[in-house]
Amino acid sequence: MGRFDIWHRREGAIKMGNDASGREDEEANNGNETAAESSNPSQVEDNSKQRQLDEVRENAEGERLTTDHGVPIEDTDDSLKGGERGPTLMDDFHFREKMTQFDHERMPERVVHARGTGAHGYFQPYEDPDLGQYSDISELTKAGFLQDPNQQTPVFVRFSTVVGFRGSADTVRDVRGFATKFYTEEGNFDLVGNNMPVFFIQDAIKFPDLVHAIKPEPDDHIPQASAAHDTFWDFASLTPESTHMLLWVLSDRALPRAYRMMEGFGVHSFRFVNDEGTSRFVKFHWKPRFGLQQLVWDETQKIAGKNPDFNRESLYETIENGVYPEWELGVQVVEEDEAERFDFDILDPTKIIPEENVPVRRLGKMVLNETPDNFFAEVEQAAFHPGNLVPGIDVSNDPLLQGRMFSYQDTQLNRFGSANWAEVPINRSLAERHNNQRDGFMRHEINEGRTAYSPNSLEDDYPRETPEAEGGYVHYPEQIEGRKIRERPDAFDDHFSQARLFWNSLSDAEQDHIVSATHFELGKLEHQEVKERVVYELLNNVDHDLAVRAAEGIGITPPVDPGNHLPDHDDESPALSMEHAQLETIESRKVAILAADGVDVNHLNSVVEALDARDASFEIVSGSLGTLTGDDGSEVAVDANHPITGSIMYDAVFVPGGEESVAALKGTGEPTHFLAEAVKHKKPVGATGAGTELFGTIDLPEAYVSEDKLSSNAGIVSAPSPDTLDEFVSEFIEAIEQHRHWERDVEDVPA
Repeated sequence: MGRFDIWHRREGAIKMGNDASGREDEEANNGNETAAESSNPSQVEDNSKQRQLDEVRENAEGERLTTDHGVPIEDTDDSLKGGERGPTLMDDFHFREKMTQFDHERMPERVVHARGTGAHGYFQPYEDPDLGQYSDISELTKAGFLQDPNQQTPVFVRFSTVVGFRGSADTVRDVRGFATKFYTEEGNFDLVGNNMPVFFIQDAIKFPDLVHAIKPEPDDHIPQASAAHDTFWDFASLTPESTHMLLWVLSDRALPRAYRMMEGFGVHSFRFVNDEGTSRFVKFHWKPRFGLQQLVWDETQKIAGKNPDFNRESLYETIENGVYPEWELGVQVVEEDEAERFDFDILDPTKIIPEENVPVRRLGKMVLNETPDNFFAEVEQAAFHPGNLVPGIDVSNDPLLQGRMFSYQDTQLNRFGSANWAEVPINRSLAERHNNQRDGFMRHEINEGRTAYSPNSLEDDYPRETPEAEGGYVHYPEQIEGRKIRERPDAFDDHFSQARLFWNSLSDAEQDHIVSATHFELGKLEHQEVKERVVYELLNNVDHDLAVRAAEGIGITPPVDPGNHLPDHDDESPALSMEHAQLETIESRKVAILAADGVDVNHLNSVVEALDARDASFEIVSGSLGTLTGDDGSEVAVDANHPITGSIMYDAVFVPGGEESVAALKGTGEPTHFLAEAVKHKKPVGATGAGTELFGTIDLPEAYVSEDKLSSNAGIVSAPSPDTLDEFVSEFIEAIEQHRHWERDVEDVPA
């Protein structure tokens, strides 16, 4: 019997909330724990938030249907009428309640970051992090959740696109939001960042202009989830401070393969403050365990049609398969008296601190290990605010961050229609809440006592303030002096040096992708003068060759000379290139296996076993759903058929041998296109035995395959002889580790 008779894919890794060995067993083991004990701040651990959410979870299994007020319902399919053909009656309270609730199910979507998803997990500090000149994390900050390597602090993370509406596609060219809520013993800390370390503007007062420019144009409401239109590039071309960010958005960073395969950044400079009151500037970084991987532009367009939920689905799938996304939290630390040594202002959100100048110190890891039970309740109602700070962390005077401190609180009032948004379960802190805020729409808490003011004598002046020595939050007492003005520091005026640094740091392939992106983005514009300003005033002050290549693709005269503000440096920062962040792992990658009846099960199992051993997944793709019959008579389950999938959904493609199977694949155009498209997108592809014949249908250059021996060239791995199966598997795994093979020449491949 073939292996596929008894096993096809990992079935044991199911959602924790439904796993008999998950929360429910844990609750049974802790049956004596009271609700008060579970909310005690000293008891915060990785599953504390889930226990808190259990108090509001509802499960209808085995229950009877009721109204919102608990009245059992006998019939929910027919409204109450005066006779079979008569009018609906006003005393049908069930119909009115059911319809009213439906009519009010939606809340206002976010103005930006509307399209998103999220997951639960935990953060755990490292036992002995490399802090360079600092002996201990307590020397840097008194933030409690960063201190104890044995403590796991619950987190909820929301990933998002920025520009598109809630129903837009996941794979658009855009910044990705990366917002993390830490449910710490000292209250909630929200690190509300992006997958890019800089932003378009330096001052928050420009944010409404930026968003109005990049959103669909107001006359026809086109385009959706795209910056490729005149109003955005008109704004950008007249706002040179956006140049650095524009290059990031035109780069592969704007097309992440998956949320687990992108970095995160706090963007702004923050402060760490220790017990002695010493402050240091820090920049927050999230470093992904699975490395940095991207899609290519052609893929993103096709995925948006085949599966607009691609990134959302991938996040859920990996977690529920037990391969948990993971990041390291790191900081760049700058002493206050060293902040002036840079040739830029660290308060400028359009600038980075190169990692080669100030290394990222890894403080701990974050693991996402549970998907939400209800998307609306947990993801849509998750509300973040940069002003949610804990002792030991403070904000800087970054003018964009300062504006966000107001804006996020204000936007939650609009979305929730109430100041009580912090009482929504997903937003509620694990630390106990006691204050004199009262009432308002949808208040949940029942506040006991007769006083709601301070000072008071009737309740012995409770709740009382907490001194700093006992954990009370105290803002860093920065000395501030100056005139009341609307100006920016002179150091904010250099808009091109770091844009050039970014460009210089990229590989040839990454630079080619930016040029191609300019051809699409600017090629969509109707106004010639806007195209010219972008090329002549922005790109030509970053790199002359970039400006020339961009101009050649959009129908404007290339500039003859470099721009007047072109920086006089050729500096590079290798950390900015995605190719330098490749990791030797295939963990969480997904491989498509093209097969039909008669597939060689030995070839199939050899590759599947290697993938499974490395926590990669696979799907059998065939002409129709159901099962295939292997060459040994065993049954092979089919995961996807060609109408619902394509090579764009996978990281690699494998074609196993089997004369009958390969003949069937060659007999239709879909498998050939599937393979050719993967080759065109420079993904790893492999074939064994008769499967190598499929390469002959896609006009591959002869140098890439051999008719009689094992070959591996530019990620194309071919093993015509079964004698080299083990070597093939090793070479194929190595090819998958590289993700893309940019050196591959695919000019003549038809896809």
